[in-house]
Amino acid sequence: MTDMEKKVLMRICTKIVAETELYVTDPEMQNLIDWVCVSGQIKKNNNRIRELTGEYKQIESGCREGVREKLERMKEVCRERDNLFEQQNDLKERQRRIEKAM
Repeated sequence: MTDMEKKVLMRICTKIVAETELYVTDPEMQNLIDWVCVSGQIKKNNNRIRELTGEYKQIESGCREGVREKLERMKEVCRERDNLFEQQNDLKERQRRIEKAM
């Protein structure tokens, strides 16, 4: 399935759910929608983690040459990446609970 097909299918499903209030009345529908949302957040976080890791690697060589500002930025990148890893673990646990409920 292409990305465009996925987007179209998702919009169709969104409209159906919005029109019929299935999210409120059907627990399975709630789990499916929650799973899609959590999965999307996990993908988004993974992309950001990759970006931060790449930035860290670029900064790292400059830090070894004694550039203090780069070292500070590297620390910030590490903190942000660590926070995202923690969030990822929470999201994955939530996703597992949703899958178990399905």
